[in-house]
Amino acid sequence: MSKAIRLMHGEFGRVALLEMDAPLITHAHHHCHILCKVAGPDTAFEVRGTSYPLTDDNAVLINAWEEHSYLHIPNNGQNPVLLALYLEPRWLALFSKKFLSSSHPRFFTNNLTKLGAYQKQALEKISMELWWADQITHDYLESMLLELVLSFMENVNSLTPGDIRNTANTLSFMDPRIRKAIHHMRLSPQEVGDIAGIAQRVDLSRSHFFELFRRCTGLSPIVYANVLKMEHAFDALAEGRESLMHIGDELGFSAQSNFTRFFKQHQGVTPSLYRQQVEKAPKLDS
Repeated sequence: MSKAIRLMHGEFGRVALLEMDAPLITHAHHHCHILCKVAGPDTAFEVRGTSYPLTDDNAVLINAWEEHSYLHIPNNGQNPVLLALYLEPRWLALFSKKFLSSSHPRFFTNNLTKLGAYQKQALEKISMELWWADQITHDYLESMLLELVLSFMENVNSLTPGDIRNTANTLSFMDPRIRKAIHHMRLSPQEVGDIAGIAQRVDLSRSHFFELFRRCTGLSPIVYANVLKMEHAFDALAEGRESLMHIGDELGFSAQSNFTRFFKQHQGVTPSLYRQQVEKAPKLDS
């Protein structure tokens, strides 16, 4: 089983330092996603059907709602240690106009980028703090993340105001049936896995629903539903108030073992281990 070395949640999104020993299935996030290898053998991610190597000299950049999967490459029992940044677009937009379009599906024009000397130094600083420091303050983590993220933004092409407006109002340009389906999926996480039922609710056949949903969102309804399930699970596990059985039941799983398998396929670790490891930064006063 993969190992969670450090997991942190905050207004910035999520940060995970993970030792990976198995692949992850195709999934997506609403976050701006940056993946770096900080130790161990080289590995790879697949983004929209293209494989990208993850080495000491490059990083993989994944846009919000962009399908990707982890391709584990066995190497004589040695496992790569990955730093995964799941950055909240709303948090990024607080610091620079450049980040206003970080939720846009074309924010990163290239999924693979070469690491410069400064970025390697920043990555080492963050990973060592996550690995060894007993406590990391919210402000200190934010400052380290911003330094690193800004370095990746230097080569990002600015999108037009029209692009940004279209991103903010994506649902208003969708087929109304898909818009209705997404609204229902967001409100009812326990029903989000019943794709046939959702298709029926919006008066579409299952096959037409799949085709129209992908045309409108770029994702299959199953991947989109899994994103919503995982985000609900991440938040519930970080809050720590509900039992694993209750969380799984909320998400429509008939048994806790099914929830555990689902979570592990997406994150690499079990939900119980994730809950034990996760550290949640306090919300800032408004």
